[in-house]
Amino acid sequence: MLNSESVSGRMSFGRVIKSAALSVMLCASLLAANQAAVFAQSAEAPMPPAPKPDPRAAVVPPEEPILNLLDREPEPLFSDTLVPYAPAHSGMTGVSEGLDQGALYLMAKVSQDSPPLDDGLVWRIYSETTTADGRLQLVATSEGGDAEFRLDPGAYLIHTAYGYAQSTNRIVIGKEVMSKMVTLNAGGIKFGASLKDGEELKGRPVSFSIYGREFDERGERDLIASNIKPGSIVRLAADTYHVVSRYGDVNAVVRADIQVLPGKLTEATIFHKAADITLKLVNERGGEAIANTTWSVLSPGGDVVVEAIGAFPDFVLAAGEYEALARNNGRTYLHTFEVVPGHDREVEVVTSVSELASEQAQN
Repeated sequence: MLNSESVSGRMSFGRVIKSAALSVMLCASLLAANQAAVFAQSAEAPMPPAPKPDPRAAVVPPEEPILNLLDREPEPLFSDTLVPYAPAHSGMTGVSEGLDQGALYLMAKVSQDSPPLDDGLVWRIYSETTTADGRLQLVATSEGGDAEFRLDPGAYLIHTAYGYAQSTNRIVIGKEVMSKMVTLNAGGIKFGASLKDGEELKGRPVSFSIYGREFDERGERDLIASNIKPGSIVRLAADTYHVVSRYGDVNAVVRADIQVLPGKLTEATIFHKAADITLKLVNERGGEAIANTTWSVLSPGGDVVVEAIGAFPDFVLAAGEYEALARNNGRTYLHTFEVVPGHDREVEVVTSVSELASEQAQN
């Protein structure tokens, strides 16, 4: 038989158990509510973007480095048509793109030890998806210095151009923020031209052309750039190039192999041995030039160097000996002359002296 004290003790113990159970349930509810609030907050706000790369920081090879496509088989030709690229916009402050895209921040420098470039770069982003004609799709471009792109997850080709120095790399984009530094391994050439005595050929008809050193199956060099004027700076990938300088349009041509070093500007001055020559057919020394004259300039071996029609034909000729052949009114006149480097002058062909030689040659 239970007494009153034992019944009272059991009732008190039951109350304690119920109270403890209610406390545990209340704590569990509060914990679940806090976790739901944290999850909701994390779903609403995206992770802050990664900081831009520090140009002075040491270069650390990434776990998945950019692959240089210059060491691979050639890719399909790039398309020149820009595919419409309109990233989604978010209503949150400071976030302009959708959360389903990745952010790519790009910088470039000419060598490992040089600072990042802040101008002169052209960035092109190509999708690896090809069009019906086998070309890669251009999805985004940027010009200037560093560049930032928002891209859908996937594989892309990054084409970086700095003058004639170019680099093509492959990268895989996810939904995170990525930053990459492209090292172009490039330098430059500053061109100049002068005569042997050091006189600069400013304002003269001088031009430069840049070729690769190797010959193709047709025995020709690959032309990289042409019609470059003195004083111009051309950006090129580090390598050795074959440079052709022309003074005038005839035979004053100088060739040289010039090496471009990464991160360096090479100043190349080409020395020409030539002069500007003006031809005149006259009846006597110092007389008026005879119009409607046909001219041929011959080498010592009799080869035609240049031809022209007029009273004052003007040529830039390489140093050496030449023969001027003038035809006028059914007669031919000959005169031998020499070109001295830097000695621009008029060369007169006198009819009274040359006519006899012409008649003897015809006989």
